[in-house]
Amino acid sequence: LYVSFLKPEKDTPSLINFLVKMGCICSKDEDTGIETSAAASGTRKRDSHLLKHRESRIETAQESKTAVLGGLKIRYAYLSQRGYYPDDADKPNQDAYADIPGFSGNQDDQFFAVFDGHGRDGDKCAQFAAKSLPMFVSKYVEKLKLKEEQKQEALSSKQIELSKDQLQAACLTAHVQCNRAMHKRKDFDDSLSGTTAISCFIHGARNRITISNVGDSRAILGQGGLKNSTSDDDRNKNKTSANIRALPLSRDQTPYRRDERTRIRATGARILSLDQMEGLEPINDEVTGIDTTWDDDIVLGEEIDEGGDPPRVWSPDGEYPGTAFTRSLGDVIAEELGVSAEPEMVTRELNKDDKIIVLASDGVFEFLTNQSVMDICAKFKDPLEACRAVVAESYELWLQYELRTDDITMVCIFIDSVDTSVSRSSLLKKSIINFENTTGDNVDAMPSEDTKPVRKYISIEKTKQLETMRESMIHDIGDELEQDFDLTDLFTEKSDDDKLLIGEAIKASIIFQNISKNQRELIYGVMEPINVKKGDWIIRQGTVGDRFYIIDHGQFEVRIVPEGEEDTNGNGGNTVHVYCGSRDTNAHPCFGELALMYSAPRAASILAQTDGQLWGLHRYAFKKILASGERLGLSKVLKDIDVFDKMEAEKLENIVSSFEEITIGRGETIVKQGDASEYFYVIASGACDMTIINDGEETKTRLKANDYFAQEVLSSESSKYSATVVTVSLTTFLKIKKLVVNRLVN
Repeated sequence: LYVSFLKPEKDTPSLINFLVKMGCICSKDEDTGIETSAAASGTRKRDSHLLKHRESRIETAQESKTAVLGGLKIRYAYLSQRGYYPDDADKPNQDAYADIPGFSGNQDDQFFAVFDGHGRDGDKCAQFAAKSLPMFVSKYVEKLKLKEEQKQEALSSKQIELSKDQLQAACLTAHVQCNRAMHKRKDFDDSLSGTTAISCFIHGARNRITISNVGDSRAILGQGGLKNSTSDDDRNKNKTSANIRALPLSRDQTPYRRDERTRIRATGARILSLDQMEGLEPINDEVTGIDTTWDDDIVLGEEIDEGGDPPRVWSPDGEYPGTAFTRSLGDVIAEELGVSAEPEMVTRELNKDDKIIVLASDGVFEFLTNQSVMDICAKFKDPLEACRAVVAESYELWLQYELRTDDITMVCIFIDSVDTSVSRSSLLKKSIINFENTTGDNVDAMPSEDTKPVRKYISIEKTKQLETMRESMIHDIGDELEQDFDLTDLFTEKSDDDKLLIGEAIKASIIFQNISKNQRELIYGVMEPINVKKGDWIIRQGTVGDRFYIIDHGQFEVRIVPEGEEDTNGNGGNTVHVYCGSRDTNAHPCFGELALMYSAPRAASILAQTDGQLWGLHRYAFKKILASGERLGLSKVLKDIDVFDKMEAEKLENIVSSFEEITIGRGETIVKQGDASEYFYVIASGACDMTIINDGEETKTRLKANDYFAQEVLSSESSKYSATVVTVSLTTFLKIKKLVVNRLVN
């Protein structure tokens, strides 16, 4: 019986409890006829978790597990965080995972995998793959062993050691057959749904791993020397220092890759982003429909949009399927366009320098690099704590850059020791990875070229939300306490080092994007130094916050009470992350940004692990700084216009305060030449194209921040707009109505 962590869909609680106590949950796939089992976790603690997983956003191992696999001693854990979708609060987690000890009847083998579903039935595709792919791998491994047993009569199938090529052949066939079986399912439709699959087959008798990849989930290896601390204090903190180098064990199969683009285009498919499909971005060759943006000379991270609009696969005959990957399980329609279920594989013999293996869905890697993930993992001695920290960091970054979060799933394996004496390395050749358009190389890790770039910019939707929040915050009068708030009471002298520290910290936060130099200096001035003692609570989950914090130095725990539970012990719940600030390492994390925008309950508690110092910024101070800076900048722009040049300061202030702020998306027409003029506009951020047509001649000008247009509104001689203005990016305007200008000026 094979053990894996799968999600029973229809079993009653009493039946689940009974099966968990028995040690397994048996099922039989009618399409394959392979009998498998899906045990909860191999521990008694798992049964209650199975009953609650449908109600919780987080599904995780109760504790890290240990295994001895031949010459390998490992500890491992997993965690899956259901995504947050404001428009679909009950959307199921489309990620799945598998962990199967004693794989294929061999106690020295173990199989791990992560699956990331997509499309309407993505959750069902991922769950089917999590159940079926391991069975198919086991089936074809056993077939090859039986075949070898017939050749070597003296050995039983359990004694047979498959070569690298045989093992990869079994994995390849398993993926193809799993894909075919998925197509036959009647209980869900994989026409426009499917899943990724990243798996790690550990064969302990040879200290060997085989990674198989379909899609854009990833496997990475942490290599290097861990410098474990032996002090009691460090052990209590569950922390370790490390110097770990991240090596890719898989390669994203997306249109970002040159070889994959070439393969997909050979079927007649198109490679375009959503904006290109919608006409918001140009297609460089309108005749062929091939956009040279995705040609071979592209420089990833410099020329490709990193704001969440990746290249996708489209049919030459319609606007479908739009997949952002080039290989998957399922996706029947996309198969016609070259989207394949055949995995890319690497087989590697582990050595004493190999310390950590991570399998994760792309929800982890959207905003984190491979090295960032490995750096976080290397800080912890417990793989479960490493999972919690990486997933928490990923989740926080999603909410910073988007209005939603993806599902986020991770398996973390710590390699505690490698006994090379049991390895039969002479029988194992290094893996040869064969890609289209390459001859193959002897390598121990995948090449990292053409990897999907890490997102650096917030989405258009998130930008709109932030701009709306900023506008509402600036123009909101607030209560009497806020009106009486005096910035001068908060001003303290800051050293150059203090300003540098604060400046570097806020630069990383999107809340502080587009602030002026004057506003930045004001923020430096009103930042409050806050000294804390070990054991002090900085914020409490559920309480309303009014400050943003930067850590000068010290260590601070992030604790969360799980959804639906109460903090009966008053300890703040589970520790999911530890912030470490230090001037020696120039590490100054920050938290509580959204408290600057509005009053809302804190999502977590922060507890001081050590004595330390924070810098705090009050929401009222931030609002006043934004408002004053915005109006100061507008006044300077208006001073360059004849109508306002010699105007009295008080009257100009009245006009400035009468401007309204709006944010418009890309490709929108703001004013049209010849239409009745109504508003005068100043561009606060973003860019527009202004087009003027006179006597058949067209003149086009690019307008940017602090440029203005429709100044005919300021004159009584013209009643029509003299130009057409169209946004070329998300743009924020300050506008004032013609009637208001006339009343105030006259």
